[in-house]
Amino acid sequence: MTNAIKLAVAGVGNNISALYQGASYYARMRETGEMEKVAFGIRMQEIGDIHVSNIEFVAAYDVLPSKVGKPFSEAVFAESNNYPILDVDPTPYSFLVKQGVTKNSADSDFAIATIAKSLRDAGAEVLLYSLPTGLQWAAEAYAKAALQAGVAFVNCTPESIARNPDLRRQFEEAGVPCVGDDLASHLGASILHRSLLNLLGTRGITLASSYQLNFGGNEDFRNLRDHGASKAESKINALKQAGLDTDKVQVIPSAGHINRLNDHKVAIINIEGVGWVGRPVSLDLKLKVQDSSNAAGVIIDHIRITALAQRQKMGGFPLAAATCLKSPAIGHDSYTPEELDLSLRKLTGAEEILAEQ
Repeated sequence: MTNAIKLAVAGVGNNISALYQGASYYARMRETGEMEKVAFGIRMQEIGDIHVSNIEFVAAYDVLPSKVGKPFSEAVFAESNNYPILDVDPTPYSFLVKQGVTKNSADSDFAIATIAKSLRDAGAEVLLYSLPTGLQWAAEAYAKAALQAGVAFVNCTPESIARNPDLRRQFEEAGVPCVGDDLASHLGASILHRSLLNLLGTRGITLASSYQLNFGGNEDFRNLRDHGASKAESKINALKQAGLDTDKVQVIPSAGHINRLNDHKVAIINIEGVGWVGRPVSLDLKLKVQDSSNAAGVIIDHIRITALAQRQKMGGFPLAAATCLKSPAIGHDSYTPEELDLSLRKLTGAEEILAEQ
């Protein structure tokens, strides 16, 4: 695969299943010419010279017995994953899923060095961190291993990695990209909630109260019931992106784990407002999505932006990734749309092309 990103993953869950199968799905569409007719579910087919299907998985880490020691192409479908099996013949990978860090080994220099060596041996360019929410110790361990190996790091979770000034400085000094924290899904509850709250303000409606409840049937929602604090904070950060006052907004990341939903997510959003002469305005909305497809559609942009930054030896946080995150390293109020556009142009080489013209 020309220009393929050599990708390692920490956590072989539903997001990885969606990304793995999806990359093969779009590769087949590209081969048959279908992508020239319709390319649904993609914001950008290419970022720079990297196509949406240009991923080569080279290493994976997990702690579940159902996945560790199994070939990646088998482990990605093992329990407790419940992302649907698509009607596509995915690219086969025979490398084995390696034992990941545990809470007991996360502080071990040897464990981190072992992961770092594995990343180097695999030739990984980017390490995608996609473990369940609430494992700050695991996120830090994998970030340190990536830094030690000189491999770019993408944090899909709300744990504080790119927002950690000390870690970000280390990545900057090493010339290694670090992207995070917490992806903003393709069409998720946060971006929808933010848009509606912003709409109220622009139309002169005063916010009285609002809440957001999220339900799902995958393992992340089961985990969020007990470890949802960082996710709640990240969702509030996402709502603040448009300068909104969130004092009257309550967000519950996992209002329930419902087995029959499988990998689907349901979000309920309520907004109560006050209009002309104090008369009430009320809005109730329900959003239902395939949770991991919703994530993979943004993860593909994260890893392409990060790989381009890695190839250009741009250390630290690449600004171009900011809009794809709920809690970007520099905060949503630290950039303008023009700065974002310039950052992406520099990464993709468009800035140099314009200069030549």
